Amino acid sequence: MAQRGSIVPFAGWRRTRLLGESPLRQALRSVGDRVVRLAEDVVGQDLDARIAGIRTHLNEVGHDPFGFDPETSRYALAMAALLHRRYFRTQVFGINRVPQGRVLIVANHSGQLPLDAVMIGSAMMLDADPPRFPRSMVETWTAELPFISTLYPRLGQVVGSPENARRLLRQEESLIVFPEGARGISKTYDQRYQLTDFGLGFVRLAIETGTPIVPVAVIGGEEQYPSVADFKPLARLLKMPAFPVMPQMFFGMLAPLPTKYRLYFGEPFRFDGDPDDDDSAIEEKVWLVKSTIQSMVNRGLRERKGVFI
Repeated sequence: MAQRGSIVPFAGWRRTRLLGESPLRQALRSVGDRVVRLAEDVVGQDLDARIAGIRTHLNEVGHDPFGFDPETSRYALAMAALLHRRYFRTQVFGINRVPQGRVLIVANHSGQLPLDAVMIGSAMMLDADPPRFPRSMVETWTAELPFISTLYPRLGQVVGSPENARRLLRQEESLIVFPEGARGISKTYDQRYQLTDFGLGFVRLAIETGTPIVPVAVIGGEEQYPSVADFKPLARLLKMPAFPVMPQMFFGMLAPLPTKYRLYFGEPFRFDGDPDDDDSAIEEKVWLVKSTIQSMVNRGLRERKGVFI
């Protein structure tokens, strides 16, 4: 087994983990392998080849310090690839603009569920050359949700604290950040594609760590789960940031609508200065990133021929 903190390629880690497994775990792994093979046949890509070069810091139980489990992520990539290639039929533009090494992928947020993060991550894994495994900074309240609180860390998603982000960037990771936070993902349909206020922390982090920021415009997420209202009393009762009221709920439709996703990667920003500058100085840089993404969103909306095509 790998030593704590060692860097182990995915393929080598998997061969090590296969030794000494119980018959039940072997049977479950066999089913998972078949799912991966099915996804590869459908999308026409060798998924294992895409993840074979992933390197991560593993401990004695095969996870990294944040809980990332390469095997769970392998199966998740198979499902994400089907969504990316077949269900949402995602078009990706300008992904070659993402620089190597540490990077902050900053995007508009939408869609009630974070499928926009899944599509950005899928693009980084399946469309970038070489493939990249990005981490997402998730809301702190997700750590209190049953199942999600366990699943997210295993998929490499990390609670969005400044210290977690610094640690990952020091390891030359790529991070997906949604500065709108829960405000962006909870918008009603009449507010679609109108960016809400951005937090300032991502720019301070970029300056402190010398990390480039790549703006990304996501088109298609706003229509997958159109929300007509936010039932705030129920949201407060459930301790959720919002409780969207969606027409799909009344028809028993849990799956997102098969909207066509379009992802636009812009030119990187590289900011100098003092990360402890007054808010007014940081706000200027944040405004530049936000206005760029809004402009990219507006252009993408003008160019598309329809929500589903």
